[in-house]
Amino acid sequence: MAANNHSVVVDFVLQGFAQNSWLQGTFSSAFLLLYLMAFAGNGLIVMAICLNSALHTPMYFFLTNLAVVDLVCTSTILPKLLENLVGKDNTISYRSCMTQLFFLTLVLGAELLLLTVMAYDRYVAICQPLHYHTVMNRSLCALLAGGVWTVSGVNSSVHTGLMARLTFCGPNQIHHFLCEIPTLLLLACGPTYLNNIMLVIADIFFGGVNFLLTMVSYAFIISSILRIRSAEGKHRAFSTCSSHLLVVCMYYSTLIYTYFVPGSGSSTKNSKVVTILYTAVSPTVNPLIYTLRNKNVKLALRKVFSAFSKYK
Repeated sequence: MAANNHSVVVDFVLQGFAQNSWLQGTFSSAFLLLYLMAFAGNGLIVMAICLNSALHTPMYFFLTNLAVVDLVCTSTILPKLLENLVGKDNTISYRSCMTQLFFLTLVLGAELLLLTVMAYDRYVAICQPLHYHTVMNRSLCALLAGGVWTVSGVNSSVHTGLMARLTFCGPNQIHHFLCEIPTLLLLACGPTYLNNIMLVIADIFFGGVNFLLTMVSYAFIISSILRIRSAEGKHRAFSTCSSHLLVVCMYYSTLIYTYFVPGSGSSTKNSKVVTILYTAVSPTVNPLIYTLRNKNVKLALRKVFSAFSKYK
């Protein structure tokens, strides 16, 4: 029996990427490289910001939270994916599947909320620069970050709890490489009406409302930048938010394709590729985007590397 008394499914079977041993080896190497890069990049960002007092500002505080989200995301998905690619057993236990579902739902919600909070931070910095330190004080930053993790945790707990109440008594093959809500609902034997209702509500809030708030923030930001007379001033203002805007565009484009575009999930192969983009590629690229376009982070990272070299 599985964790819930109503389920007769003990294990689920995850569908891999390829049966060919050569392709599996190639995928294994690629995903291992992505995981190591994501783990190292986000870990270094967290370390650099925490150890450098000059970066103890709201923008870098939220960037630290984003790096933690990316660390949890890749650690939730890629180790199991690598295990399935290297080994011959593609199964995942019921408990492990529910655990993966919980953390995946948690980080997806947290990332969307964090991107919205970071957009608001940039709005205050560019549109209300004289009041920035007053508005974005420590109390508000702590409240916003706490709200991100609390709301995401409650949302993930609700979805995981509703999923655990379902009966899985038929086919146990998941046509994906991970446990996520849409694919698991297809395998449920009982009614999934409540699960679907909660999923729609979550999509509207995390996807629709947060996307709208982010776009509104950037509408004000762009309007404010266009009113700056000097080209140097415009460049300086845009450089403070260009990295975040790039991450927002990249992340939302993959999620919209996966969850909101009708028929986008009809192709299993396309769905897998897009899922890899926001669960593996995006967490790997995010540190590079913020590092390559930010002199302060690059300086902090040099200090971290120099500190490490002293201990050798």
